[in-house]
Amino acid sequence: MMFGFLSRDKALIDNDTRAWLFDTFDWAIRNFDGQAMWQETQLVLPTNEFYPGRVASVAQMADSIFRHSVIYAGMKSWPLQLTERHQYQPQAIPEFTIEGGLRGANVVIAQNENRPLTIVYSAQQINQPQDMIASYVQQLAFGLIQQQKVLPPGGKECIAQAIEVLACVMGFGVIFANTAYQFKGGCGSCYNPQANRQAALPENDSLYCLALFSYLKSIPVKQVTRHLKPHLRVNYKCMVKELTQTLSGSNSYQFLTLQ
Repeated sequence: MMFGFLSRDKALIDNDTRAWLFDTFDWAIRNFDGQAMWQETQLVLPTNEFYPGRVASVAQMADSIFRHSVIYAGMKSWPLQLTERHQYQPQAIPEFTIEGGLRGANVVIAQNENRPLTIVYSAQQINQPQDMIASYVQQLAFGLIQQQKVLPPGGKECIAQAIEVLACVMGFGVIFANTAYQFKGGCGSCYNPQANRQAALPENDSLYCLALFSYLKSIPVKQVTRHLKPHLRVNYKCMVKELTQTLSGSNSYQFLTLQ
């Protein structure tokens, strides 16, 4: 595979992967409303503060999680429709005329077609809300890429991985790092692929994206680590330390000058 470095499992990040993640962060900020990232995007956490409310059914929970995720993604002005997976009828993605940026408070969208962008969910994710959130955001990020029609570094072969980098730029890095790896059990009998999101970036690559986002947004380490799975915390701290040493006072990377 041409981009096999994206699937390596290492304690930290090798040079090729780091270079691709930096380039893709720059691509995401430049092409998907970097102003919204700097001025409006917050670090979304898997807490009741971000996802409040009581619900009486699977459909209500799916809808509540969806509505909050759309707001945090900066896409509340987009024409979107939520559909349960088994009811979804595949169709071409609609194209919109977009003004005032792609994400954030100033977005104005004129539909070119009389239909919304459909986002699907699996009812089996109801007990794994972080996977549900990540699945929604993967689809929202892909919708952004489809509308913008700009390929990431590496081209079409890297779209799935680039979607997850973009999701981190949109503020969902903690949730993507927490759901990047799913333990399948000794025999795999307890693993349910319909409940888990399908991750493209390895766990450490997702964690590095989160560390880079947090560094750029000056988010304290403890604000992040308390919400990460325990086994991710040490590597996250090491990544933040490495980024601080590498990027502090540097203008070597374009995204550092885009604020």
